[in-house]
Amino acid sequence: MDKKKIERINELARKKKAGGLTAEEAEEQAALRHEYLAEYRENMKAMLDNLVIQEQDGTRHALKQKDNPAVQ
Repeated sequence: MDKKKIERINELARKKKAGGLTAEEAEEQAALRHEYLAEYRENMKAMLDNLVIQEQDGTRHALKQKDNPAVQ
């Protein structure tokens, strides 16, 4: 997500806290938040997919995805 979109998210959050948003601004805020969270989750998943655990004996193994349907 580019810096302009993050700045816009913060601007809308400040405006909401100060006095409220119009319907269009609320929709824009929701869309930007959705986009931001999707990218955040994607980046976190990529980071965890590349994580390797090294045991005390020196063996290394990748993390395995837990079979939890609630977490996707």
